[in-house]
Amino acid sequence: MTDRPFVHLHLHTQYSLLDGACRLDDLVEQAVAQKAPALGITDHGNLFGAVKFFKKASKAGLRPVIGCEAYLAPNSRFDQDTMAPGGGKRPYSHLILLCENEKGYHNLCRLATAAFLEGFQYKPRIDKELLREHHEGLICLSACLGGEVPQHLLRGRPEEALRSALEFREIFGEGNFFLELQDQGLPEQAEVNRQLVEMSRETGIPLVATNDVHFLKKDDFEAHNILLCIQTKTTREERKRSGKMAYSPEHYLKSPAEMWERFGHLPQALENTLAIAKRCHFAFDMGSKHYPVFRVPEGETLNSYFVKVAREGFDRRLAQGLLGRAGAHSREDYEERLHRELELIQKMDLAGYFLIVWDFIRYAKDRGIPVGPGRGSAAGSFVSYCMGITDIDPLKYGLLFERFLNPERISMPDIDIDFCIRGRGQVIEYVTEKYGRENVAQIITFGEMKARLAIRDVGRALAVPLDKVDRVAKLVPEELGVTIEGALSLAPQLKSLHETDAEVREVLEIAKRLEGLTRHASTHAAGVVIAPRPITEFLPLHRGSGGKEDITTQYSKDEIEALGLLKMDFLGLRTLTILDDALQLIRRSGQEPPDLSAIPLDDEATLALFGRGDTDGVFQFESGGMKDILRRLKPQRFEDLIVLNALYRPGPLDAGMITEYIARAHGRNKVTYPVPEVEPILKETLGVIVYQEQVMLIAHRLAGFTLGQADTLRKAMAKKDSAAMQHQRELFLAGCKERHVDPKKASELFDNMETFGRYGFNKSHSAAYALVAFQTAFLKAHFPIHFMAAMLSAWAENTDEILKYMNSSREMGIRLLPPDVNRSEESFSIEGEAIRYGLSAIKNVGLSSVEAILEARRRVGSFSDLFQFCREVDRFHVNKRVLENLVQSGAMDCFGAPRWDLFASIEAAMSGAARSQTDKARGQAGLFGEEEAAPQTEAYVKGEPWRDMEKFSREKESLGFYLSGHPLMEREEALRRYASHSLSELSTLSEPTEVTVGGVVSAWHQRKSKSKGEMYGLLTIEDLEARAEVLLFSDTYQAYHERIVKDRPLLVAGRATREEQKVKIIATAVVPLDQADAELEPKAVGLLLRVPSTLCEEDWLMELEGLLGRHKGKLPVYMDVVEPGRAVTRLLLGNLCQVSAGAELMADLEAALGRGRVQYLFRPVNGSGRERRA
Repeated sequence: MTDRPFVHLHLHTQYSLLDGACRLDDLVEQAVAQKAPALGITDHGNLFGAVKFFKKASKAGLRPVIGCEAYLAPNSRFDQDTMAPGGGKRPYSHLILLCENEKGYHNLCRLATAAFLEGFQYKPRIDKELLREHHEGLICLSACLGGEVPQHLLRGRPEEALRSALEFREIFGEGNFFLELQDQGLPEQAEVNRQLVEMSRETGIPLVATNDVHFLKKDDFEAHNILLCIQTKTTREERKRSGKMAYSPEHYLKSPAEMWERFGHLPQALENTLAIAKRCHFAFDMGSKHYPVFRVPEGETLNSYFVKVAREGFDRRLAQGLLGRAGAHSREDYEERLHRELELIQKMDLAGYFLIVWDFIRYAKDRGIPVGPGRGSAAGSFVSYCMGITDIDPLKYGLLFERFLNPERISMPDIDIDFCIRGRGQVIEYVTEKYGRENVAQIITFGEMKARLAIRDVGRALAVPLDKVDRVAKLVPEELGVTIEGALSLAPQLKSLHETDAEVREVLEIAKRLEGLTRHASTHAAGVVIAPRPITEFLPLHRGSGGKEDITTQYSKDEIEALGLLKMDFLGLRTLTILDDALQLIRRSGQEPPDLSAIPLDDEATLALFGRGDTDGVFQFESGGMKDILRRLKPQRFEDLIVLNALYRPGPLDAGMITEYIARAHGRNKVTYPVPEVEPILKETLGVIVYQEQVMLIAHRLAGFTLGQADTLRKAMAKKDSAAMQHQRELFLAGCKERHVDPKKASELFDNMETFGRYGFNKSHSAAYALVAFQTAFLKAHFPIHFMAAMLSAWAENTDEILKYMNSSREMGIRLLPPDVNRSEESFSIEGEAIRYGLSAIKNVGLSSVEAILEARRRVGSFSDLFQFCREVDRFHVNKRVLENLVQSGAMDCFGAPRWDLFASIEAAMSGAARSQTDKARGQAGLFGEEEAAPQTEAYVKGEPWRDMEKFSREKESLGFYLSGHPLMEREEALRRYASHSLSELSTLSEPTEVTVGGVVSAWHQRKSKSKGEMYGLLTIEDLEARAEVLLFSDTYQAYHERIVKDRPLLVAGRATREEQKVKIIATAVVPLDQADAELEPKAVGLLLRVPSTLCEEDWLMELEGLLGRHKGKLPVYMDVVEPGRAVTRLLLGNLCQVSAGAELMADLEAALGRGRVQYLFRPVNGSGRERRA
């Protein structure tokens, strides 16, 4: 009986989000192992996984059956029902729909689309009206116990069940509707199955057996149960108590033998599965292209118009001085490259594609919407440069067309475009209008349950204490793509916990089964599909949680490209907005803004800025690690920035490639080449293989590969495909031999290419983004105030970024002036040599409020007091809440009254303004039809004076940070003395670190854990530069929670970690800053001096020894010798230099060394020889 036929036709993959636990790869592998001839998938309400499944199943020799378990509304899909048929609790039932043919697929797309766009209530629902309209080509099964027919049977309504079954048969047609039998041991199934078999005998409606598969193996049941807990945000115990156990261990991918064992008494129900699968012959068309039609002028073809546009663009580039620029090639070189690319693009039938991209980029530029100079491999195309699609000369920088389009392996081109974030939507709207609203959609993307997230999710579901789960999750290395299994081999501590702690072991074992599953769907940040006809003729649409306009495809970008549809990436790049705003500010200040496309790329001031690491706000060069590298390298040319952009990634950093490049740049290491023939290719990168294009050129020039073949080699290296690499090695060595390259050296060269080539980066992308970086740095170097004002405006809604750039501005000597209703603009603006805070950056002051203030100011000139302000502005847009925030932020300090008086006078001012505006509306004006000019003499209400701390606190409430003063300023000395790091320095940590930090309490939440009912705390602290989250687990909470009060300056000791760009501290101790001397000074285990290397001369060191001798004691003294760009050397000074702690000692040392260079240590420190980075 084991070889008798059976096909699963009711199955939920990972795309039944947080319900299906079948990963597609594992599913197909297991089905093949079971010798299944076919396999069907029926995810809940969607076709998310249809194309991926089709490709994987077809490749494995399985016939793929595409289907969906639809949610059926009891009445109209437009009704917001409260009850399901038969009195059920859900406003829907289930129904299985399978695609028999192409017509069926198109109908299923329309149904799946309408379910999300028209029928969504808890779930995406269709109705019988839609089924009648779109039933052709579909085979329908009655579904599980949640189906309409079984629901009626469960509730003792056999007549309704029969009526429902007959209606489905009538809708789908004879032989296209089946009564579905399932038996997973659920108590209700036996009786429902008996009645379904009886109904089949009475009506002739055929039976089909399914298993409603939700997981692959029987022992996956518990992991699937936890997955449901994650979906419903409950714990395992809560789910168990609720009785919501709709699944059993039998909902797994049973073998044909197991299904025959269960349903052998009904052989027709099993045989029908194969019969249905044989009928389902729908296949996706993966070989055709479905591009939108680009309308060309009369008398032109796509190819002729494409050539015309490109050649006109070439003439324009020549007129702009292309040949006169440094490093430019000859006109013949450019002509030859243009001709070759035009020929290849036409041969690949891509003229229409280029014209579509050219058209919407031209639209953007014509309307002043900033467009990036290029992104990705498209910058390697000279045709793109001529057409204005990109703005970087590919010949000058050695960028290869074949890295963008390989003529020997024709695939969809990929031109991604950066737009100013303000204008991106306008460009998408243009494309939507041009090609048809129904033909354009944004693209969906799916979030996976990665290792750390899986551990956290499972830990919550198992009610494991939060602190324990957090510790376990953080033991997983932050490596791209690391799995839990991989982490167990990489992290000894994690492995130890897995072996010794049963609770941790259960979390990890279940998380292993769930990691990699699809967790959620969202809108891709940039992807847009443009079709020649309505999208739903090709694929279904989805509506997300973002509202009516949040409509996306149900397939992700790779699947859309596989179907031959045009996918474009319209990216919003904030940097372009900042550049544009800075240029506008320069123009408004009466200066001529620079043409950023023509700035000299050897500008000394800009290169010097990079060399200092003064790169806050400079695109791609802001991180602490990058700043350190810039200071070490001191770039001398634009090309150095291209190199750093390519090398500053985990692989090259771990391989020491940057260190080697810097050593060669400064002459410490010799520049060598694997063989002399590669010198022309590797000279620009000092003999180090940095770019993918270099790998391609080596293969091309030394082994005779065409550039298309070289691109195939490049792809094989990137994928680390050993079989493909062996084949490529043989081709490479044979080619080198033909060209008389020494075989041994050729083999060594290939090894070198393979080693470094796997880290190689796309030079086209690196060059284009280095250009954007240089443009930002140029503005910062030459127009610092305008640049920083634009930067602050761009981040007005992000308090953390505002704090960072405010601090940067101060370090640059730029004053930041508070908001002022008489001087501030909507955004940050220039005022003399200072930046004035923008009104729209004040919390709860919306754009309509700002516009009302500015309109009134244009009318009256300036406001004299609060009362006049309230009379003149539109009170419907400037309400009490807006006024309170204007006062608290300092925006009304210009009226000369204390903030507390202004605050106390708001209601009186509003009432007076209301009366004045009412009188004005009634026409109660002066004798000659004009308002009386008699001065208003309202007096401010006297309020309770605010102490400095209250003033700062209210200011922070309205601005998001302290501006006119800071609670830490009075405690700066203690902060410098005891803190090991500033909060901003924590963002540069590469691994968990014990720290002591200081800050003001800006938020404090006390909570009770679900698992044990213990109290814990979530604390946010901020200093003058940044903020950080602090977690106090139960023991620490109990010991220190009474010390934590909002706005109080504190020191926090604990373990800091950086996760996904956010810093979190697990606290071990909390000390009020004003008690630090009393509590901490006696506990110090050492004193650390940070000494610039320039001071370390014999005379000065003798003076230091004498100073320390005057405070003799038993506290060891350590000295960090700091030299910019070099490792810091830590020295333990001898016993003669041990000191006695105290305020007098600290004062003397700070006088000798400077502020901020003396600090207490509170844990043992390694002595001489320990290194860390400056």
